[in-house]
Amino acid sequence: MAERESTSEFEVVQDVSGDDAVEEGPATGGSRWRRPAWPASLQRNRPLWTTAAVAVVALVAGLVVGRFVVAPDPAGAQAPAPGLVTVPVAFGALSNDVTIRGEIGYADPVEVTLDTSAISGPAVVTGQVPEVGSELGPLGVALEVAGRPVVVLPGELPAYRTLRIGVSGPDVVQFKEAMRAVGIDAGDPADDAFDQTAASAVTTLYAQAGYPAPAPEEGAADGVRAAQDAVRAAEQAVSAAEAELAEARGGPSAVEVREADNAVASAQRALDAAVATTPEDAVAVGDLRDGLALARLRRQQLDVAPDTAAQRAQLGAAQEQLAQARRNVGEAQEAVLPVLPAGEVLYLSQLPRRVDAVAAERGSVLSGAAMTVSGATLALSGTVAAADARLLSAGMPASFELPGGGEHAATITEVTPGEGDDARWTVALEPAPLAPEQITELQGTNVRVGIPVGATEGDVLSVPLAALTAGPGGESRVEVVEGDPRDGDRAETRLVVVETGLAADGAVEVRPVEDELADGDLVVVGR
Repeated sequence: MAERESTSEFEVVQDVSGDDAVEEGPATGGSRWRRPAWPASLQRNRPLWTTAAVAVVALVAGLVVGRFVVAPDPAGAQAPAPGLVTVPVAFGALSNDVTIRGEIGYADPVEVTLDTSAISGPAVVTGQVPEVGSELGPLGVALEVAGRPVVVLPGELPAYRTLRIGVSGPDVVQFKEAMRAVGIDAGDPADDAFDQTAASAVTTLYAQAGYPAPAPEEGAADGVRAAQDAVRAAEQAVSAAEAELAEARGGPSAVEVREADNAVASAQRALDAAVATTPEDAVAVGDLRDGLALARLRRQQLDVAPDTAAQRAQLGAAQEQLAQARRNVGEAQEAVLPVLPAGEVLYLSQLPRRVDAVAAERGSVLSGAAMTVSGATLALSGTVAAADARLLSAGMPASFELPGGGEHAATITEVTPGEGDDARWTVALEPAPLAPEQITELQGTNVRVGIPVGATEGDVLSVPLAALTAGPGGESRVEVVEGDPRDGDRAETRLVVVETGLAADGAVEVRPVEDELADGDLVVVGR
């Protein structure tokens, strides 16, 4: 045996017989002693021994149960014959429903933004800030900005410009229609021009809202006075020109006519005298004849109409100046008529509207959306697959679950197709009138909605679809069990020919043709 390097360790050597272990002491002494080997083996294989013990206990327990608790089948015994699978005939209303999940909330939420571009200074909110939950109706004031109201009117087209004399378009038509809706005459809506009648309606509108009409632009009143002065000056100029023209058209006076007649007569007498006394004086007689011809020409000239071209031209110019001055007065007067600024009117459809959220605060500068409003009544909406949506239409009844239990009626108002063939459709419903506390509970909740797309008229007999079989002539039948269905094939049954009706949720309405079929009868659905 080779010499050991360690003098302090012991070495355990397994005996070839497997019974004992020999432990060798320090190599220097060479002495040996024995101890049993099985305790060490048990220590090393403890999991194995535990498993074996559990297996033995389980085996013994199984033998005991099989021998004394569970009685063995008698010799030659057979398994019982299988029975019939049956269900009772049901009696009650049968309906085929489309079920969706729907969100309840106030309809058509809209963010309200106001045009503040016409305000010279900052758009400070000065009052009339609504509370959440309040309603905005026609002629109500939604907000007060820089001391001016924002009046609510019915309409869908947003206000985008100031309405004043001379403008026309669809926004003018909407204003006139809104005024008619609230009982104010603003003119015929078929006329899209903003005229004096419409301007007068603005004054009435603001009076009913409790505010003065918008003030005219600075200097507008001075412009009216200046234009009126110009009209008066033009009228005087026209009068002077008319007088000159009338004087020019009047012709010679009676004195002038008489003087001309006398000159003709005097020339005639002088000529006659010269011819009678000195006919041989050709020069004197010739001069007298020329004088007479000149006197007669002057007399004839007095009978010719005078030339008034200059006077008429002067009068025409004066009249044109007067017309322009009057037009200027009209424009100046229109400038002082009431206007409707875009930032002082809020058009909303389906009034009244409920205030859902308010961003504007009194004393702050208005920026972005002032508030969010929605319809004043609750609306229910959900989505449905295209195949089910084609079964639905506006006006169909529906029902949904209330938070406290029970069902509440609703009506489909609109079914809107989705974008794309596979997209889900949107179903809008209007709940039946709700109590205030119910509205509070339902706001913002998700509910289960049932929409019957087919229903029986009253209570009917129905069986599962699996209970129907086809007869030799293609007629529908059900097999009714007369005896004990546990007797299997030995149970007595009879075939009842039926007519089928509405099918829903795996059941179908049945009506017996000749034989009897009653509520609670057992029909076969399988073997």
